[in-house]
Amino acid sequence: MAKIKACKMCNTIVEEGDKCPNCSSKELTEGSKGRIVILNPEKSEVAKKLNMKEKGNFAIKTR
Repeated sequence: MAKIKACKMCNTIVEEGDKCPNCSSKELTEGSKGRIVILNPEKSEVAKKLNMKEKGNFAIKTR
């Protein structure tokens, strides 16, 4: 099983490949903490507080 990586630029969790599907960055790290899943960014209070406008899986913190 491959390790899950997170994009250092936009915090998107990348499960396959070496490129972020959200921002096309190749700066990925295996060092991340926490996960947040945004299903409906328009109605989510958490997404508004974190200024996220896309739905998907995101790391809370990357190293």
